[in-house]
Amino acid sequence: MASISRSFLNARAIARASSSSAYRYSSAAVAVPEIEPPLPTPTPQPTASSRPQEKLRGWTRFLLFVPGAITFGLGTWQIFRRQDKVKMLEYRQSRLEMEPINCKYITPSGENLNSLEFRRVVCKGVFDETKSVYVGPRSRSISGVTENGYYLITPLMPLPSSSESLQMPILVNRGWVPRSWRDKSLKVVQEEGHPPNVESPAIHETNSWWRIWSKKPNTTDKNPIPETVLDEAVGVIRGSEKPSIFVPANDPTSFQWFYVDVGAIARTCGLPENTIYIEAVNENVNPSNPYPIPKDNNALIRSSVMPQDHLNYTLTWYSLSAAVTFMAFKRLQPKKKMRML
Repeated sequence: MASISRSFLNARAIARASSSSAYRYSSAAVAVPEIEPPLPTPTPQPTASSRPQEKLRGWTRFLLFVPGAITFGLGTWQIFRRQDKVKMLEYRQSRLEMEPINCKYITPSGENLNSLEFRRVVCKGVFDETKSVYVGPRSRSISGVTENGYYLITPLMPLPSSSESLQMPILVNRGWVPRSWRDKSLKVVQEEGHPPNVESPAIHETNSWWRIWSKKPNTTDKNPIPETVLDEAVGVIRGSEKPSIFVPANDPTSFQWFYVDVGAIARTCGLPENTIYIEAVNENVNPSNPYPIPKDNNALIRSSVMPQDHLNYTLTWYSLSAAVTFMAFKRLQPKKKMRML
């Protein structure tokens, strides 16, 4: 009996173990469900409203290159400007090297003054100091020191009794004078109420002799009448200046002349508006009388913007064009996405 009961107990233990293992396998099958593959995400199709926006974005990209194209064009334009400026300076230099023309053969109505610009002329007459005009202020550097002054413009009047004199009055820019010259002139005008009357000693002496003699004196006299000494001006024919927007307007009533206006100055001096205007050059300057100081040839042919300035402008515009074009390329490059570790 003992052996039968022991075998019965072993059989029950085996049955329990098999049932528990079966239960574990069945619960594991229930706990781990079957994983299904994910469904593909549908690709959105471009609609009719989104297509114009994409096309617009493509065209707007090219707008980033517009500043570079504009600055490149400005740099190229400065190259052509430099070439024109070099030709202009060479033309002026060649005109100044020509033989001077006698001014008495030039008339405003008979000659085209534009074709005679920068041609040297020789004029002889008498300066009318009572009608001098001061244009400025104009600065001048002397030994590194800048001093303000004015240009002195005086009518050169003809002398009918002289065969060497010019036939019509002209305006002569005699050169640069210190500020004290204009201050003295304005002081005389305020005190006397009219422009200063500075006559040539030779003319004054001639008038005195004519007050004494009622008829032509004898040429064999020991003290003959001194002849009038003609003033000579060597210069180039020029036109009116073109002031910038920052230059004030001339005011003849208060003797304020900021730039050369040939017609207005001629009217103020009682001359025709088409009066010839020349700028004196520094030839045969009297060392004992340094003022007025005429212009030299370099100052006459010099322009406000020289070829070297145009070259600097060209380099500036091209550098700016390269910079903005580079920034446009950098802006259009796709941005690199960071990798997820």
